[in-house]
Amino acid sequence: MIDYYSPAAEFFDLVGHRHVASSGPAIRAALAGLDTGNGPVVDIGAGTGLVTEVAADALPEAEIISAEPSPNMRAILTSRVFGNPDLRKRVTVTADSAQELRLPDRISAALVFGVAGHLTLAERKDLWQRLASRLPAGGIVVVELMGVDTPRTIPFTRMVRESMGRQTYEWWISGEPAGDGVMRWHTTWRVYLANQLVRQVEDSYDWATLGVAQLARESGMASRQITHADGGVTPEIGVLVK
Repeated sequence: MIDYYSPAAEFFDLVGHRHVASSGPAIRAALAGLDTGNGPVVDIGAGTGLVTEVAADALPEAEIISAEPSPNMRAILTSRVFGNPDLRKRVTVTADSAQELRLPDRISAALVFGVAGHLTLAERKDLWQRLASRLPAGGIVVVELMGVDTPRTIPFTRMVRESMGRQTYEWWISGEPAGDGVMRWHTTWRVYLANQLVRQVEDSYDWATLGVAQLARESGMASRQITHADGGVTPEIGVLVK
């Protein structure tokens, strides 16, 4: 499995906190009233643990399995969980990728954020089948997508500018079609000190352009869309229902 996230993991929360500020209410709404008696909630591609925190807050009695294959991202996730006495009791951190995820026999729900577009169609179908076989009737999979359902060209655009101490951080992205139903995204983090560029970290990855309706067709589950991407940090979030 390709590790897309370790090169820029140190910067992830600079945009992640904004991301969760916009997506957190939707996650809480999707999980509201969920019966967690069927088994753990599984956070697939948990990143640095920001979504895990939201889920744990929304479901204070739930056990959570947070799976993150990127070593650098997982280091931050582990630190976040260990530093919170409540999370430390309830959250198990694993290094599993979505393709190799070891699941318990039963789960109550799953969260799939920042992951689905990295998977091939066959890998996605396999994941949906494995999740559905462990969910109760009415069980849910909360999925985040980019809000880009067909390949297109995205010009180099600054998405975030944040200051910390004496330094300023900028996140830039661009994208272009890279085959049938796939885009290639390029990300650049720039670090400035006294208006001078002192560091630059670049990365690229492919992402399948998907919509919630397509995931419903792939999975054989019902779906509903609860947020729409706004061209900024608000993602597209949908719920698949067994």
